[in-house]
Amino acid sequence: MIQFEEFTLSNGLRCLVHEDHSTPMAVLNILYNVGSRDEDPAHTGFAHLFEHLMFSGSVNIPSYDEPLQMVGGENNAFTSPDITNYYLTLPAANLETGFWLESDRMLSLAFSENGLEVQRKVVVEEFKQNYLNQPYGDVWLKLRPLAYQHHPYQWATIGKEVSHIEDATMQQVRDFFAKHYSPSNAVLVVAGAVTRAEAERLAEKWFGPIPAGTRYERQLPQEPRQTEARFLEVRAEVPVSALYKVYHMPGRGDAHYYDVDLLSDVLGRGKSSRLYQELVKEQPLFNSISASVMGSLEPGLLVVSGKLNAGVSLEEADAAVEQVVARLREELVAEQELEKVKNQAEASIVFSEIELLHRAMNLAYSKLLGDADLVNQESAKVQAVTPERVLAAAQEVLRPDNCSTLYYRAQPQLATASEATPLLIEAAE
Repeated sequence: MIQFEEFTLSNGLRCLVHEDHSTPMAVLNILYNVGSRDEDPAHTGFAHLFEHLMFSGSVNIPSYDEPLQMVGGENNAFTSPDITNYYLTLPAANLETGFWLESDRMLSLAFSENGLEVQRKVVVEEFKQNYLNQPYGDVWLKLRPLAYQHHPYQWATIGKEVSHIEDATMQQVRDFFAKHYSPSNAVLVVAGAVTRAEAERLAEKWFGPIPAGTRYERQLPQEPRQTEARFLEVRAEVPVSALYKVYHMPGRGDAHYYDVDLLSDVLGRGKSSRLYQELVKEQPLFNSISASVMGSLEPGLLVVSGKLNAGVSLEEADAAVEQVVARLREELVAEQELEKVKNQAEASIVFSEIELLHRAMNLAYSKLLGDADLVNQESAKVQAVTPERVLAAAQEVLRPDNCSTLYYRAQPQLATASEATPLLIEAAE
């Protein structure tokens, strides 16, 4: 159970305080309600670009890292299709330094052509190194547009293509900041050796004067129900062939989310899962295989992925996976098997609450979902899942016509993995 208190500033900044005086440290976590799903289809990768730009200095503080390091702090950030999250940890005695730094870049981020050019090069290099020039690195650049044909989940956080970042203009960058980086579009969590009164005083002092901005309201195109299987094959110079299968599933706030989450665990979480036991140990078709959910705020994907053993064809491996999946659509999961994955899920929840930073992040995310106390309701929701609910989830989600399949076929003759070329695609539209 994570204890917390909350308040909202007059400019709309939602604030939560989690007191933990067992540590001399404090965490300041700011979640901005913006991710790659909020980008213009012709200018993708901006949310991730901003993750970098926010560390380039503000009008009043040229170097973000220097003052923080001088008081014993450290920081980082991450971007997803749904959110951008910035966090710092530092001795609680120096907490005001964190408020000063975070509020200043929210109020007056420095926009310079040089700063943009530096971060543009960093992001472009990251795109090339991690997505284009790495074995299997472009998998999600291909899988997302295969599975999503309308919703902006169709592009990865890094963006659709390098040119969108290379061609980004200063005006586009300024407009993106003005639209998304404001108090009314953020959640602030203060955790650690701090009182609610002190956190509220500092929030009012440093964030209170910042103009509210316009609360961002999404109107994103929704993905229609998939009614026909989709298929894509690519060939690339990779060590072994790989199989990827994705199925549309409910979003994080849906009543059936945890049914599908535990379904994916039964299917492919760890060495005791069905896919591993049957297709790695009993039939050595794969050297590794797993299943998981993406955890997206909006309807996301259940993902099955595996690397094949030498001499095994993708067609044979795919057929074997389909057999395992078909049984889940037809038979109730045994109580003991379901209890096992529930215990795994419970353990993950408990471990996520050990670190102060993770507690702060979980509170911010739950608040974005609409209720910070959702963080304390996860265990009950996991325990409420029954074999009947798992079967119903399997019958709805693991439908063959709800599946998008990618064959990533090893072909040593190609020069690099970045030269992977599509051979065939069949889609519903």
